[in-house]
Amino acid sequence: MAENLTSHRPGLAVLLKLSAIFLFTIMSALIKATADDVPPGEAVFFRSFFAIPVILIWLIAQGQLRQGLLTSNPMGHFWRGLLGTCAMGLTFAGLGLLPLPEVTAIGYAAPIFTVILAAVMLGETIRMIRIFAVLVGLVGVLIMIWPRLGGGPGLEDGATLGAILILLSTLARAFVQIHIRQMVQTERIAAIVFYFSAFASALSLLTLPFGWTLPGADVIALMILSGVIGGVAQILVTSSYRFSPASMLAPYDYASMIFAIIIGYVWFGELPTTVMLIGAALVISGNILVIWREHQLGLERARARSVTDHKSS
Repeated sequence: MAENLTSHRPGLAVLLKLSAIFLFTIMSALIKATADDVPPGEAVFFRSFFAIPVILIWLIAQGQLRQGLLTSNPMGHFWRGLLGTCAMGLTFAGLGLLPLPEVTAIGYAAPIFTVILAAVMLGETIRMIRIFAVLVGLVGVLIMIWPRLGGGPGLEDGATLGAILILLSTLARAFVQIHIRQMVQTERIAAIVFYFSAFASALSLLTLPFGWTLPGADVIALMILSGVIGGVAQILVTSSYRFSPASMLAPYDYASMIFAIIIGYVWFGELPTTVMLIGAALVISGNILVIWREHQLGLERARARSVTDHKSS
């Protein structure tokens, strides 16, 4: 079942969400830093397996270990795990080929793809405002990836492949969001978080025959840290939704671009291009328009329920 707000504390919610976004960006930087030594499937294992203890400790501290892991839809968790593992693996592969800010920017297309898939798979009605938002977002994506798909240096250094991998991972994440929309009707968020890490850890083992390595102790430490940080970030973002609606917190996702630019420059000497920033601005604009429209629709539905309840009383 969907979980409601514990209390309305927007300041705390924003702090938790921004902290989670910062940690997720650090996690991505760790994956990128070890990409030359660790294949994507192995990175998925470390990221997922070492997040499990963090999640279990959190559930125990909340007194929700038994109740939080109950599920009535194990196959739903399997498919969520499969889709999420594919998205994570593609992202990790792309991180080794593209600058961190560019990976972050292309990833912003996920909500745009989610709107399209919701119309196709769930039959949701998309009116003119959201159609315009989707078109703006898609133009932004095209602007970002066009230099990579148009030939030139990108073909030599793997950036073209990286752009394709990140675009595919973004599409996979959109499928995940559609699937989670259906799962939260019957499943607790704690169960969705835990079983994803469990299934991702198991599914990543299928990539063992494709060249897992035994890196040095320093690389292993960084990979374990990526899992721990990812687990903490997942808990923080989940907790943020207890104190404020998702629609209010959604725009703060774009703080990840600021974090990615700073970390990319300091850690990897990367700077975003003007074309990438223009494309990212368009995608963000399209997403904010979608968020605003969803908020308006939520208010309309709330008013309709209020009128219905008043008439029936």
